[in-house]
Amino acid sequence: MKQLDKLIIKTFVGPFIATFFVTLFVLIMQFIWKYIDDLVGKGLDTPVIIELLVYTSASLVPLALPLAVLLSSIMTFGNLGESFELVAIKSAGISLLRFIRPLLFLSIGIGIGAFLFANYVIPIANLRAKSLLYDITNSKPAFNIKQGVFYSDIPGYTIKVARKEADNKTIHQVMIYENTVGDKNPRIILAEKGTMELSADKRYLLFTLYNGWRYEERGNTRAQQGNELIRLGFDRYIKPFDLKSFALNRLPMDLFANNQQMLNVRQLDYGIDSLRRIDSALIRTVNAYVTSRYPFYKWKDTGWAANVAPLKVDTFYNSIPEANRRYVVERVESNLRETESSLTTSAKDYTDNKERISLFKVEWQRKFSLAAACVVLFLIGAPLGSIIRKGGLGTPLVFAVIFFVIFNIFFMTGEKMARREVMASWSGMWLANIVLLPIAAFLVYKAMNDSQLFNKEFYFRFYQKMKKEWQKRFKKEPA
Repeated sequence: MKQLDKLIIKTFVGPFIATFFVTLFVLIMQFIWKYIDDLVGKGLDTPVIIELLVYTSASLVPLALPLAVLLSSIMTFGNLGESFELVAIKSAGISLLRFIRPLLFLSIGIGIGAFLFANYVIPIANLRAKSLLYDITNSKPAFNIKQGVFYSDIPGYTIKVARKEADNKTIHQVMIYENTVGDKNPRIILAEKGTMELSADKRYLLFTLYNGWRYEERGNTRAQQGNELIRLGFDRYIKPFDLKSFALNRLPMDLFANNQQMLNVRQLDYGIDSLRRIDSALIRTVNAYVTSRYPFYKWKDTGWAANVAPLKVDTFYNSIPEANRRYVVERVESNLRETESSLTTSAKDYTDNKERISLFKVEWQRKFSLAAACVVLFLIGAPLGSIIRKGGLGTPLVFAVIFFVIFNIFFMTGEKMARREVMASWSGMWLANIVLLPIAAFLVYKAMNDSQLFNKEFYFRFYQKMKKEWQKRFKKEPA
């Protein structure tokens, strides 16, 4: 039996590793396609792109593992069924549950590894990936001057080039308008032609201009007379432009450290407890504010109202002496405005705090639900492969995609409902597993009883049987 366990594990590991990396690659391509507009045209270096992809791929591992387990389990048992090895094993008196037991333990180990990875590695990867992606998104596009278009992304300069040659270096009819901050006298440079190239350290863009003029007006630019116009001609002039504004400026990662995706389970517990204490403080503040300004709340549940003589007026306003009505109304309006302002702020803080608590709870449950999904999807894939008895990649991939789409739909729906507090955080994040677990039990039952669930001949014979039964019962007798 130990040799059999080694056989089934060895058969499973190969497809699992292959499908895991294929799945991870597909998810990374989805990420790139989503943020392609923010990445293209920024002049990013190769190390920066590799760093972003490494951190992103680490954050996608818990989502890739369940799909890899599902697809590899279908492929493994489909290959064994197609080669009649499952028939031989069952004929030897070994049950399906005993046969899949080593892979069940292996999938549980994968789930535990997924949880540990999500708890200790992914928070760091998310922190670095989100920080880097934010820096890239907010960085300027790469320096790119187009012919016939005014270019003003360099602070203090506006540049126009009438024509660029095919080498993307030689330029013609150049105009540079310079108006740096604090300088009241703008300057204009005109040149017939020139070249542009980066300095050795890539910090400066050097314009080498030929046959041009440099104009500068000195004096009060608002005055209509008395100013001095200076014109300077040149045969060759080098104009440097500082490109530090185009560099990728990295913000401190501590700015993103309080996001729920950057925390492990212990930190999430601490954060939820802190947010709940803030809620309690807001509730106490509002209660103190209301009871101090509206003392009738103290008498709400007492017998005070029963001992007070009833007013002989139809409204409270008419009970106020006419000489004091204006003063009372102004005081009431002032108190209402003050109360509305204070309570609106407190209500907004309370609502925002409740939303943060929901996000923290959702992230806490996510680490466990995705780990458990590895086991649930294995319990679907193993019996499904033994039922369909088709190896290779075609048929198993179709079934794997179907069940993973079902899992993803319920997982995303549950997460959104949990974020909006339509469902409890635990029920929303475990909704996909709750839905798929009965399906897994049904497939295990069918596989143990050698079900012909996906056999076309079985349904054809069933159809013929029902057709004969129908004709037998409702066939008209001859007159």
